[in-house]
Amino acid sequence: MTHWVRFENSGTPGFGVLDGNEIVVHSGDMFVEPSPNGKCVSADAVTLLTPCEPGKMIALWNNSKSSAEKQGLEKPDYPLFFLKAPSSFLAPGGVIRKPTNYDGRVIYEAELGIVIGKACSNVDEAGATDAIFGYTCVNDVTAMQLLDADPSFPQWSRAKGFDTFGAFGPSIVSGVDISGSSIRAELNGRERQNYAVNDLFMQPTEIVARLSESMTLEPGDVIACGTGPGALPMKPGTTIDVIIDAIGTLSNTYEGPS
Repeated sequence: MTHWVRFENSGTPGFGVLDGNEIVVHSGDMFVEPSPNGKCVSADAVTLLTPCEPGKMIALWNNSKSSAEKQGLEKPDYPLFFLKAPSSFLAPGGVIRKPTNYDGRVIYEAELGIVIGKACSNVDEAGATDAIFGYTCVNDVTAMQLLDADPSFPQWSRAKGFDTFGAFGPSIVSGVDISGSSIRAELNGRERQNYAVNDLFMQPTEIVARLSESMTLEPGDVIACGTGPGALPMKPGTTIDVIIDAIGTLSNTYEGPS
């Protein structure tokens, strides 16, 4: 099990493997034969960045059995998804900002994130397994009242694509079995979401295989697998933690507009 991170040290970006409180710095490409370069830095001495730089984040809706049951929904035949803009991506420790000129609710959604390591298109589940580099924590933040602000057109991309609304990290964990893991959200230390990975209708390899029928998935792309019950609004000053067994804790704060 390997924890990959990206960081900034004195204005210079880098990446490596987290080993306790040290980062073993690597050179090359995280997804193509990275190699240690003999340097180490303390995790306390650097600023963590998003653990990769996705070209796109694909996020699923209605992929939780327990949420579907509560809402009277059926399992979809194909992944129901939208895209989150790269400008929405937020690093661990960053501040989620309420959009300017929006007075409605902003909710968190704790989700498992799949990170692609190899380009794939129209692959089967065996090919999907080979394409998955690892997993991360995702907070798929949503301005709820914008989803249906125009009854003629559900605005998924707008409601979920604001700057800071795509938090993920702190690391990408490779070589891990997440089939028995749980996904939790804590709001100021109080548990609000807790559901199992096996609560997902579609598991990671199926998700990757099916999505690869619609578009080429590329190294660094992140897929947010959909959330379970318990996603609630946040108030300014809140700390929101997304915690996934064997993956880690993504911690961010929520504040009003900057």
